Amino acid sequence: MATRRSLPARLLRWVAVAAAAVLLLVIGGTFTHAWLMAPAAPIAAWHTRVPPELDAAAIDATDWKGYLAAEDRAFAFVDAEVTQRLPPGDRLPINRYFRGSPIYPPRLVRNWNRSFVLEPAGPSAGVVVLLHGLTDAPYSLRHVALLYQARGWTAIGIRMPAHGTVPAALTKARWQEWTAATRLAMREARRRAGTAPIDIIGYSNGGALAMHHALAAAADPSVPQARRIVLLSPMIGLTEFARFAGVAGWPAVFPAFAKAAWLDIVPEYNPFKYNSFPVNAARESFALTAALRDTIDSAIADGSIRRLPPVLTFQSLVDSTVSTPAVVHDLYDHLPANGSELVIFDINRHADFGPMLRPAVAGRLATMLPTKARPYRVTILTNAAPDVDAVVERTTAAGATTAVTRPLDLAFPPQIYSLTHIALPFPASDGLYGAAPDPGDAFGVHLGTLAARGERGTLSISLDTLLRLSWNPFFPYLADRVAPTAGAAS
Repeated sequence: MATRRSLPARLLRWVAVAAAAVLLLVIGGTFTHAWLMAPAAPIAAWHTRVPPELDAAAIDATDWKGYLAAEDRAFAFVDAEVTQRLPPGDRLPINRYFRGSPIYPPRLVRNWNRSFVLEPAGPSAGVVVLLHGLTDAPYSLRHVALLYQARGWTAIGIRMPAHGTVPAALTKARWQEWTAATRLAMREARRRAGTAPIDIIGYSNGGALAMHHALAAAADPSVPQARRIVLLSPMIGLTEFARFAGVAGWPAVFPAFAKAAWLDIVPEYNPFKYNSFPVNAARESFALTAALRDTIDSAIADGSIRRLPPVLTFQSLVDSTVSTPAVVHDLYDHLPANGSELVIFDINRHADFGPMLRPAVAGRLATMLPTKARPYRVTILTNAAPDVDAVVERTTAAGATTAVTRPLDLAFPPQIYSLTHIALPFPASDGLYGAAPDPGDAFGVHLGTLAARGERGTLSISLDTLLRLSWNPFFPYLADRVAPTAGAAS
């Protein structure tokens, strides 16, 4: 009997010991993160000065004109509190906040950090809403916007709250503000479109926002819905680290550990994307994916998922930012038979350095998409044969198990072993990220052709960042598939 009475006490002691161990690991990990961030670039004004932005309720209560007025106030704040107060040491050609820099956005032909509307030359055949990614700006989807405009559509690119200004803005951002901005853009699209069709296109974080909105519209007919959803590298799932990213920032409550509020503090040399990345941004992006999963579950439970328009997704097989398997299993495996399609860009299995590829990566496609009938179409862009760079399209129709192969006039560049999360929306001619920038589309820096060489441990920017592919060698294929039609979804 004594043994039986002591069992709960021993169990409680073990639980207490385990909890204490976990707590010590968490605390140790957070202060280790703070210690590792200590050598990072110094905290600057763009890391501390937070511009005013509308909250979710205010966004829901305003219109496009009111949103643009609030955007003007945010950019005026950055000019007054950051640009005009730059100390001499920050007045550098590579600093996007220095007025004398060639990458200072307001001096460019167009500041693509701002929300925009592109009108066609004649009557509009429809309206497309474009939702950019986390730390990004409307610039990332400008090529898609121009594609729609050339086809006679109106393109609305909305700047998400806390983006395009200073990275400090993301230290206070909430994902509900991004969903509210998506609703606003869709309301404006419906106002402009009248009875014409609407498409919605989401890139990365914008992909999660596009799906979240489309599911809400499927459940509520009063919410403006798209006729087609296009997703590029969509953020359907993230790594587990994002779940605990907020914990990593705990030491930042102490001034000596202010850098712990950041996962990256890097010079801001990109005119249309933040390089520094705050802990809060990771936490909010994870919260958005959790909300999206809940919304998918609700749509399955009440049957509204059957009213979703078709979804066309482009995704790299390897992606260090979002989870490719999550796109398959958390989204596509739940879609109805509505004409949706998943396009996967395979790795280059004939890369010059093929033997250096990890074996798990080489087998990922077969593991993620085993042969079976699915309610959606699957298209793989892959090598025509193991020993060639030429690329073919292998498509398995919805309900089928056998792929049909079609040759393409495309090939992997010999030194490119895969696409990346960031590459999909940018052609080789992009003036910032492209491999062969159009001379008339230059921004004072060419990140796509940067080839820095030197000793490791010297730069404040990781070599992974410098070597990451930033343009899409298959953009012509993507553009052809995304190009709008006046009638039914393509």
